[in-house]
Parts: sequence; structure tokens; C-alpha cells
Amino acid sequence: MPPPRLNSTLRRLFRAPVYLYRFRLGWLFGNRFMLLVHTGRRTGQTRHTVLEVLQYRREIPEWVVMCAFGRNADWLRNIEAHPDPVLVVGSRRFTAAWRFLNGEEAAGAIADYERRNRFMAPVVRAGLSWLAGWRYDGSDAARRRMAAQMPYIAFQPKA
Repeated sequence: MPPPRLNSTLRRLFRAPVYLYRFRLGWLFGNRFMLLVHTGRRTGQTRHTVLEVLQYRREIPEWVVMCAFGRNADWLRNIEAHPDPVLVVGSRRFTAAWRFLNGEEAAGAIADYERRNRFMAPVVRAGLSWLAGWRYDGSDAARRRMAAQMPYIAFQPKA
């Protein structure tokens, strides 16, 4: 089943945080969100995408995100074509290296996210169910299925 398409109102709503980053207010989001600055694979133009961070691994440092619209999401295809995106996390800006997480790592990131967002669990599960096209119940089996269906990407500062 193809991922759902966003209508223009939702697209504008999701673009609003980009302007906060442009006005140097990214520190308001801390490590909860990040701005991905990437190059369009066909146009060569600079693109900006705000992504929610599922897990921040402070010791590495590494930020894990889920590509909710699957392998065909424009930002994912763009960083595959031009693999040196720039990240803005909080007030830090850096060129990032990235990698796909394996199934176990991805399932662990989902579990960690759900633990930290217990009160939002019903909303998160409803949103994931809508995106995946099947009822996500938060079980271990559902996490593994979600990890197999959607790409999970870890970003870290490039050495």
C-alpha cells in the first residue's frame, strides 16, 4: 500500500517549523526536532525538512529518525543522491553522515520513543496506524513489522 499523500493545508502546517529554524530559533526544539538541509536530486536546489527525532544517543552523538512516508520520501531520496546533508539540531549546525538502522535497532528506537512519550501513546499509535495502513498496537511484533516497513535513519556529525 503506498503511503498517504499530504494535502496542501497539512503540508503548510508541517513546513511552519522550518521558518523557526531560519529565524535562528531552533534552540526551542532542542534535540526533539532537527532541520535537514539537503540538495534536490533533480533540481539541485537546497531543500529544508524538519524531522522529529525518535531517539537521541548522547554518547555517540547520534539522532535517529523514521522516514514515515517510506523509501520514496523526497528527503530520503535526496540524501541518497547527495549524501552530505547539513543538520541543524538546537543551535548546532554541521555536515552529517547517515546510515540505515537494522530491524532490531529500529524496533528499540520505537520502544524508547514510546516509553518517553507514554501519555501521547494513543495519538502516536493512531498516527503510525494511519501511515502504515494497518493497526499498530505497540506490541513487540508490531514494532518489528513497523521497523521492516519504514526506513529508520541515524545521523551523526561527519568526522
